[in-house]
Parts: sequence; structure tokens; C-alpha cells
Amino acid sequence: MLKSHPAGQARPSPDIAIVTDDPGWHGKRLVEAFRARGLSARYVALGECHIDLQRGISGVVMPGFEQALPQAVFVRGVAGGSLQQVVLRMDFLHYLGELGIPVYNHARAIEKSVDKAMTSVLLHHAGIPTPPTWVTEQDAEARAVLMREFAAGHDVLVKPLFGSQGEGIVRLKAGDALPAAETLGNVWYMQRYSARSRDSVGEWSDWRVMVIAGRPVAAMLRRGKSWLNNVAQGGVCEAIPVSPDDALMQLAVDATRACGMDYAGIDILRDDHGQLTVLEVNSIPAWKGLQGVTSLNIAQALADDLITRIPRAGEIAC
Repeated sequence: MLKSHPAGQARPSPDIAIVTDDPGWHGKRLVEAFRARGLSARYVALGECHIDLQRGISGVVMPGFEQALPQAVFVRGVAGGSLQQVVLRMDFLHYLGELGIPVYNHARAIEKSVDKAMTSVLLHHAGIPTPPTWVTEQDAEARAVLMREFAAGHDVLVKPLFGSQGEGIVRLKAGDALPAAETLGNVWYMQRYSARSRDSVGEWSDWRVMVIAGRPVAAMLRRGKSWLNNVAQGGVCEAIPVSPDDALMQLAVDATRACGMDYAGIDILRDDHGQLTVLEVNSIPAWKGLQGVTSLNIAQALADDLITRIPRAGEIAC
């Protein structure tokens, strides 16, 4: 149930905070989705929020929410910055959750997926197939991994520990040099390259499955001319049926659960041995490509799920 307002009196602040520094296509769709349910939404950049224990509401100051904190928070993006800036921005999300305000995805889930190392170990611990992965600050260890993998005939992907949409990923083949530490934040995240399936015309492919509230709701096959199939990198989307009993869909649901997420975009491929393997678990997934091939209004499905999580009137501690 949503908070009720006194008869004839409008709520002085918007109902929903959409956290983002760049609303774009996704932000617009979310605003429309909440409006369709009678709720107003406002974009909020975490860098513009601050703590004021004397003047803030429960110590928090959020632009546009000076009279009342939001009923719920939809996290569409967390801008990068210094370690101190990022920690402070995540502190806001953690604290809003402590106040009983639904944060979607919640701060801990975002931290798990933004950090690829944490995602990998959580998937591995849950017994979910994911490529062999190594993460180290040690130059000697990183070079030893390369030597072993090259000797075994494998290519190696080196990825930024924090990153999305295929940006910054380097594929190393036998004889290639290890990227300089400073180009990767002095941490090497290394993953055995698992060949994407290739069809009769030589295109690479993998899958993206959107999971909301523990259910697969939309999915697509992504085809590309290169080994990177992300839509942002030029991948072409093709809808596939969604069946909860399908092994692909169940794997996506299991990966979402292993990372403790309310919703997620799961990237899956079939590896060299024909096994379905989880590549990425995205807690702030883009869905523009997926929306183009499904009749489901994804933004509406996300908004509706968040709305079910809003506490009853009087339960938010602010």
C-alpha cells in the first residue's frame, strides 16, 4: 500500500527518487511508468545530496525532497569519482534503506555486481557455472596466469574491475603483453575467454535475460560480428521465448538470487564445451535493446515491482 495524503492536499515532494546523473531514454521511461500508476518521480544525482544532521530529514538532504523523503528510490546510475565520493554516494543508499525506504536495487546488491570480483566469487560459491577467473594486484601472479592459460591454448580477457557495456575489455592471445597496471586501477581482473556460439554465417551470439522479482520476464539472443555482442558495441537483438522451466531462464534466476538482487540483467553464453555459463550479473542493466524485441513494457514491470515494496503509511522511519 502506498502512503496516503490528506484529502485535497498534494504531497509536497515527489513520490519516487530516480537516482541518476544522466536520465536519458531509461529515465524517461521510468518517469512515464510511475506516472501511469499515479506517482510522481524526480531525478536525483547522488553527488548533489548531502548530510546535515541539523537541517536534513533524518540527517539527509536530497534536492527536490526537502519536505519529505521519497517513498522509494530507483537506482538508475551511480556516478564514479574518488574513493571518498563513491563511498559517500553508496552511504546515502545504505542509509535510505536503513530508514525503511525501498532502494531498488538495494545498495549491497549494487556493490556486489559493480565489483566483478565479488560477482565471480558469489557465482562460484553458489555453484553457478562462470568462466575461470583470477583477480590480483600482483604483477607476477597476473603474468603467471597468462603463461598458464596461453600454454593451455586459451585466450584471456582482461576487464576493468568496475565497468559495463563491454567498455575497456581487452582480449589477449598467446604472445600478447599484459596491460599496464595503471590502466586498470592496479588490479587485474582476468577471465578465461569462452567462445560465444557461432551460427552458420559466422556470427557470435549470447543471451541477455531480464529477471524481476525472481522471475524471467524477457530475454533475447544477441548477435555480433565480433566476440563482443553488447548492444552498446553493435550487437543485434532477437527475441526468444521466456519459459521459467527452461535451463537458460533458470540459470538467470539462480544467478540473480546468488547475488541477492531484486532484479537483474543476466548475460549468458554457451562455452567451448557446450555448457551454459554466466558472464555478467547487472544490477543496473540497460534494457533499450531488449525493449525493442519484446512486447513487455519493461520499465512498467520494474516500476510495478518497486511499488509493491513501498511500506504502508507510517512505516517509513523519517
